[in-house]
Amino acid sequence: MSKYEPLWKYLKENNKENYKLSYGEIKNILGFDIDHSFLTYKKESKEYGYNVGKISLKEKIIIFSKI
Repeated sequence: MSKYEPLWKYLKENNKENYKLSYGEIKNILGFDIDHSFLTYKKESKEYGYNVGKISLKEKIIIFSKI
């Protein structure tokens, strides 16, 4: 099980077309801050029906879109 699985399940269960989640919202879902390893794990989101779009370090947001 991936450490990011709770985030992928959150996306799938809420079933929105697009998400714009702040780093803070993601921390609330996961229970920890995202780190550089997210770049390695982001491909797992496809298994749950989502692509990781924009990752903004400046705005501290990540955009996800339904496949």
